[in-house]
Formats: sequence, structure tokens, C-alpha cells
Amino acid sequence: MAALELRHLRYLLAVAEHGNFTRAAEDLHISQPTLSQQIKQLERTLGVQLLDRTGRSVRPTDAGQAYLEHARRALRDLAAAERAVHDVQDLSRGHLRLAVTPTFTAYLVGPLVAELNARHPSITLTVTEAPQDRIEAGLADDEIDLAIAFTAPRQPGIAATPLFTETLSLVTAAQQAPTHPQPLPVKALDRQHLALLSSDFATRSHIDAYLTRHRAHPHIAVEANSIQALTEIVQHTRLATVLPEAIAHDHPHLTPIPLEPPLPTRTVTLLTRHHAYQSAAARTFINITRDHIHTRDYAPPPTPTTTDLSQPPPSHEHAPDHDWWR
Repeated sequence: MAALELRHLRYLLAVAEHGNFTRAAEDLHISQPTLSQQIKQLERTLGVQLLDRTGRSVRPTDAGQAYLEHARRALRDLAAAERAVHDVQDLSRGHLRLAVTPTFTAYLVGPLVAELNARHPSITLTVTEAPQDRIEAGLADDEIDLAIAFTAPRQPGIAATPLFTETLSLVTAAQQAPTHPQPLPVKALDRQHLALLSSDFATRSHIDAYLTRHRAHPHIAVEANSIQALTEIVQHTRLATVLPEAIAHDHPHLTPIPLEPPLPTRTVTLLTRHHAYQSAAARTFINITRDHIHTRDYAPPPTPTTTDLSQPPPSHEHAPDHDWWR
């Protein structure tokens, strides 16, 4: 493909993104007449109108929309090809784009990045924390190389490799917890005061569904959109929270308390784009991740089973009084 044709593709994508020739020209650092001329040249070459210029904003025609889908894919594949050409197998240089869902920044990202940097300090790393749907979109658009998230990706073209099982539990300040904590009946949470992640976390939806299913009604005294803020709050108050057990195990001032019945586990997965080029840096990071999981002895991914959620939860009407964090 000639350089002129590549420029045509980039120009067309810019106009479609901005919906306006003037803003697209500013973004591309060319004049508006030059941009218009180049788009018209592309349309003459293809023999079809790609953009509808009659409205207040410029929109792709049906033919333009079809062409744009292929243009995006072509430019994405060319960018991947350039990375492949410049990839150095001895890892004397390289760049990796990693994305994670928020809870993993609290216990997994730090050790993995530290090990990668210790082994291969010349590799640069971009780490993005984002919700899973945004991560999957980034993988599909080749904006991300690897991601650590949860199972069952929703977008087509995303490959999910199970890594380990994440367990959630009640978490309290170490000084508030009993010396040998026993599983706490879920009904003991009734009317207790908790600090939880805010509703923009998928973990919060997971917790709410569990509480609803077991008809537990704690008082949510604090909501936080930061795990670090939440752990600080729990350390300095008599509030408890619900977080991955691994966070509490790695924290000197927090203690996990198992619930009965336990919160449903989640399968942590490595997400990649199907058939995408995998650089030496990406392969190395995957190996480091597997080694870390093995060293920490995280629970393996579960064998797929069918769970009957139609059965009512067990009764804990006669459970003993568990008020150790009051």
C-alpha cells in the first residue's frame, strides 16, 4: 500500500471521528482545504461518496461506514506489524501496554511490575486501570497488549486464559479481629456498619448480589471509589469491608474474616486479542505472571460447574452474636 493511500485512510478516520473538517485538519496539523482535497481524491479513486457533507456535521455514508471499518483494521494491523519489526527478542528494549481492573492494583500489579523491571529494566511499561468493558474495547482496538481482568469477556475477538481464583471476604482492622477468626454467618452482618467500594466497581455489584441473595442488610456507612482509601478507613475505624482476601493477607494491619456461606469466587483471567502479535515483552510478562501465581499458591481456576441459584439460602436465625468489630 502506497504512503499516499495510508495518508488517505488517516485523513478519513480523522474526519469521521471529529465530524468536522476544520477540527480534523487542526488535529492533523494540515490546512482544511488540503484535507478536503485529499478526501475528494480518495472518493474519486474508489468511485463512491464516503462522507455526507449536507448536515451540520460530516457523517460517513453507508459506503463510508463500511470502508472505515476496514480502514481501522488495516491501520491497526500495520501498527502491529511495525511493533513486530522493532521487537527485540533479547529484551534490550521494548514496550508493553498493560490494563487491569481496579482491585488488581492493590495486590497484583506491584509485584509483577517489580519483577519485570528487575529482570528487564529496559522494557518500558504503560499500566492502565479501567473497567472491564473499557479494557475489552482497548484490546479490540489494539490500544492494549495484555489485560488482567475477570472471566467471560463480552466482546468478540477477545481471548481469555484463566489464571487463578479470587476469593472475597470480610476484612477488618487487625486489632478488631479475633485471634482465631471463625467463619462469620452472613446474617450477622445485619445492621452492622460497613465501608464498601462504590457502585462503579464491579466488585460492589458482586457484593450486593451476595447480600441480596442471603437477605443480609448491613448499614453502608461509607462508600469509596479508591481501594487505598477504603483500607485506610478500615484501619482507623471499627468499620469492616469486603475485599479480595489477597489484599488483607498482604497488609500488616488488616485481617480477612471468612463469611458463611462464602462469597462467590471469581476467575481471574489474562485477556488478549485473538491472533494479535505477541511481543517478547508480552511473553515475558505472561511468564512472570504465571511464576508469581505459582509462588503465591493462589487457588487454581475452578472447573466449570452449574450452580443452582434457585435454592433459598440457609437459615442462620440461631447464629451466635458476632459483634467483634462494634
